[in-house]
Amino acid sequence: MALMIRAELGLDPWDVFHQGLAERTGWSFGVVTIVVGAAVLLLWWPMRQRPGLGTVSNVFVIGIAVDASLRWLPAPEALGWRAAFVVFGVVLNAVAGGAYIGARLGPGPRDGLMTGLVRRTGRSVRLVRTGIEVTVLAVGFVLGGSIGLGTVVYALAIGPLVQVFLPLLTVPERPRAAEVGPGAAGEAGSAHHGTPEPAPAA
Repeated sequence: MALMIRAELGLDPWDVFHQGLAERTGWSFGVVTIVVGAAVLLLWWPMRQRPGLGTVSNVFVIGIAVDASLRWLPAPEALGWRAAFVVFGVVLNAVAGGAYIGARLGPGPRDGLMTGLVRRTGRSVRLVRTGIEVTVLAVGFVLGGSIGLGTVVYALAIGPLVQVFLPLLTVPERPRAAEVGPGAAGEAGSAHHGTPEPAPAA
């Protein structure tokens, strides 16, 4: 996030919204990210979504980390460096996305909002995700957020990159006791202490 902000070539839709709010409120980018994450998390309540450790961590850790990064990260003037910041930022975002989803400790507030709306409305993931992202992008742009080449690069690259990293970073599930047949106690014990089978690729 900090790399893309410093590049000044456009942000992803949610960060356009965050930046627009930061411009209007005078709060730091990280504080806005935390406040928006907490507000989105409140929307989970009527949809009966259950947050996990990863959900709560997503709200606070990202905001703190982006403010800390912006304090020391320089703002390059050369277009080549700015483009490199965008590419590196998108790739790191994909690695982070694959890691926190693969950890199986709960989705982030924004991802949980999407899955909750999909379940409640019966609409497709593609339609709900697109609707949310277009909405926050438009509102963020009106508020003063930055849209540009980086926005396009993020939109086109983040999905395929997460698909690459997610299987590599997903924590295998342990076999459940209920799935072990009668008389297979010895096998269950060895499976519990051994290396579980990797989860299938998404």
